[in-house]
Amino acid sequence: MTDTTTLHAAFAAHVDAALDALEAAGTIPALPRGAVAVEPPRDPSHGDLATNAAMVLAKPAGTNPRALAEALAAQLRKVAGVTSVEIAGPGFLNLRLDPALWLGELRAIAALAGDYGRSAMGKGTTVNVEYVSANPTGPMHMGHCRGAVVGDALASLLEYAGHDVIREYYVNDAGSQVDVLARSAHVRYREALGEAVGEIPEGLYPGDYLVPVGQALAAEFGDAYARAPEAEWLVPFRERAVAAMLDMIRADLALLGIHHDLFSSEAELQAAGKPEQAEKWLRDHDLVYDGHLEAPKGKTPDDWEPVELPLFRSTRFGDDQDRPIRKSDGSWTYFGADLAYHFQKAEKTDALVDIWGADHAGTVKRIKAAVAALTQGQGKEKPFEVKLVQMVQLMKGGQPFKMSKRAGNFVTLADVVEMVGKDVVRFTMLTRKPEAQMDFDFDKVVEASKDNPVFYVQYAHARIRSTLRKGAAEGFAPSDEALDRLGEEELAVIRLAAQFPRIVEAAAAAREPHRIAFYLYDLAGALHGYWNLGNDRPEKRFIVASDARLTAARLYLAAQIGQLIRNGLALLGVEAVEEM
Repeated sequence: MTDTTTLHAAFAAHVDAALDALEAAGTIPALPRGAVAVEPPRDPSHGDLATNAAMVLAKPAGTNPRALAEALAAQLRKVAGVTSVEIAGPGFLNLRLDPALWLGELRAIAALAGDYGRSAMGKGTTVNVEYVSANPTGPMHMGHCRGAVVGDALASLLEYAGHDVIREYYVNDAGSQVDVLARSAHVRYREALGEAVGEIPEGLYPGDYLVPVGQALAAEFGDAYARAPEAEWLVPFRERAVAAMLDMIRADLALLGIHHDLFSSEAELQAAGKPEQAEKWLRDHDLVYDGHLEAPKGKTPDDWEPVELPLFRSTRFGDDQDRPIRKSDGSWTYFGADLAYHFQKAEKTDALVDIWGADHAGTVKRIKAAVAALTQGQGKEKPFEVKLVQMVQLMKGGQPFKMSKRAGNFVTLADVVEMVGKDVVRFTMLTRKPEAQMDFDFDKVVEASKDNPVFYVQYAHARIRSTLRKGAAEGFAPSDEALDRLGEEELAVIRLAAQFPRIVEAAAAAREPHRIAFYLYDLAGALHGYWNLGNDRPEKRFIVASDARLTAARLYLAAQIGQLIRNGLALLGVEAVEEM
């Protein structure tokens, strides 16, 4: 990575240096500055940059915000390139900058190219991002798609922001659902041997995707297990069916450009004794005890009896009751296995992020409590976040989309990618906050309009590339020799472009990759807005045949905006198209 300081980072450093000077002079005491921000003002007419430093530091410094703002303004007026510093309201500072600074940032984009926006804020710390982790019982469906895209884009964003990232998929291959899978595969195995199996029995997986699994089992085993008792074939059928499903899942995810670094097996985790290790540590620290669950709320069933179980003290962490980590038969509950899995993950990483479906919201508090306790036992509590992703409603023609026969009862991810393409699916999944409900309308996501963010951003890049090709055909090339010819309309676009590095860092810190999609939509809007000026005012077009120097400067601006769109789309796993 090329080392450089972007304009926003430089001015954050200038504010920091100004505060250092005030400390050295005894004007303010040494104070934590984590809440100090340097960002564009909400109203562009107020200036180029704003800082809240006086507002957030005045009270702990024992002074008046406006008085501190006056002292800070005096320091910032000394900074090269600052043309004015104004105090607004009770103590906000608005700075106006020499346009040459913004033009310099345009040159920085050109110099850094794909690395513009890349950050060292992560300092090489390792973050484990676990996403998808669907049960290995069938092909990926659209219920998995949104979390898959959010997790993958987050992993790319964190890498770009300076973290080492482990992309992990947790394979739930130790529960009852994989026994159901094995039984379903056995039906297809008998079918492959020529037996008329009729309707798939209730409770088994009916999808046609298990037909080739049954055929493979028949080819491997012949009729050895056709009439054998379940105890003889359940384990080998389960192993082979799970392996086949994981191959299918990897292939489905690859259609979206998603590849995990690690597939962790729940069965292997249990075989290695990780749940027992976690339970022992929790017992040693009085966080697991043997007790009885409370009776079910409401009317108690006639056959309910209190059973002694090992319970995690989740009420200490805000849960409404303590939670069992084992069932009455001694097997692990989902929660018990899950906390052991996180115990294992935390041994190899500095921070954890899980991407879960919103239907798991009820378990967030207790698993975070358990991970906090377990990582404290490893010497240091490690940051752990759970990002919840709402389901996606598929629509077409204003109606819910019909189901897929191949899957049995759902629309597969592969079907959707085939219909609209990888890039449309990926970008669309990031056009809303993940915790918000989403309709995926097959008609709207391919619509050529401003209301379709995928099209709007892609068209901005295609428009830039077309303009550069046209310029080259007419003998014009991008150049920074006459950037001072650019006016206020162009500078407004550059100011927005210069926000990309701080957007990257803020999105990475918040674990919110959708912020990049939102930013790209705004940047595309600025590009289209400037383009439209030329429709009514020919002198504002990118190519002005009578003015070669101005044309070269505007083409240089266009080229750098195109570079930023490519940088942002790459973080989202979306290709930037050359033409539309």
